[in-house]
Amino acid sequence: MKYKLGDFVRFVDEKMEGFVTRIIDDEMIGVTGEDDFEIPVRASKVTTVHGYQPKGTTDNNSIKESAVPIAEFVTKGIYIGVVSDAKANSVVHFHLINDTSFQLLTSLTTEKNQTYKGEYAGMIAPKSVQQIYSAQLADLQLWPRLMINVLYYTSQNVQPPAPLSINEKFKAKDFAGSKKQLPLLNQPGWLIQLDEPDFTIDADQLKESFFKSAEEKTVEEKPKQEIDLHIEKLREDYQFLNGAEILKIQLDSFHKTLDAAIVHQLPDVTFIHGAGNGILKHELHKLLSKNNKIQTFMDARKEKFGYGATKVILK
Repeated sequence: MKYKLGDFVRFVDEKMEGFVTRIIDDEMIGVTGEDDFEIPVRASKVTTVHGYQPKGTTDNNSIKESAVPIAEFVTKGIYIGVVSDAKANSVVHFHLINDTSFQLLTSLTTEKNQTYKGEYAGMIAPKSVQQIYSAQLADLQLWPRLMINVLYYTSQNVQPPAPLSINEKFKAKDFAGSKKQLPLLNQPGWLIQLDEPDFTIDADQLKESFFKSAEEKTVEEKPKQEIDLHIEKLREDYQFLNGAEILKIQLDSFHKTLDAAIVHQLPDVTFIHGAGNGILKHELHKLLSKNNKIQTFMDARKEKFGYGATKVILK
């Protein structure tokens, strides 16, 4: 198969073009156009649109190294940035972000069931970004292991670090954090540092944490009076979570907010849970009925929330 996810292609027999969003088998691919519909098509019926280059990538054949004052030479800052495709949200792209002053000779090989495939090899310029891999978001559990190798190079009088060798099978938990603005790409996404400095424990801080009183360690912030428990309001990575994980996160947020409301002696608090299949609402009502700090609870203003919110009156 000569095509990869994210390739920009044009149909041979029709006036259509789009991005490859699925590799179906050795002969068939899925192409998504501007209407966001994915069309299955034989790979032989499309052709690559030459000259198209994804935003933020560099031309590996035209790297020119600029001299950097030694005092300003950056030796740390190699990341994997994972972003959704601008045209096809079902696809995510892995970018190697080089925020150092080194040129990086980089290769990526994937491994799945003892089958290896070279996906990328090239030189990545200082302070630049290169897309090295793409994957179907819905197939997260089926993603192969990524084997990334990086060699550092500079013509300046700077000692290069030891080569980087990363062998990683990404899981949903790797994307559990919030999206952030990615360096150099200037797009929101997940950021994973490959040259992470060694973790060190500050003995004084550790000693201080042992001798802190419970009151100093725990400070409950005063919650808002309306708390939205919809999972997309609680986590940006919700598309990676299964039903049980979503419910646990929602209940944890409920417990934390209710405890804070009791500590701050709020008269009431409203939890927005949505109508849906009723599972979250049932769990909330079951917990509220057993809590002796609760005076009563009821459906919140129906004209505003319908049956999708519960108002809790505290003692």
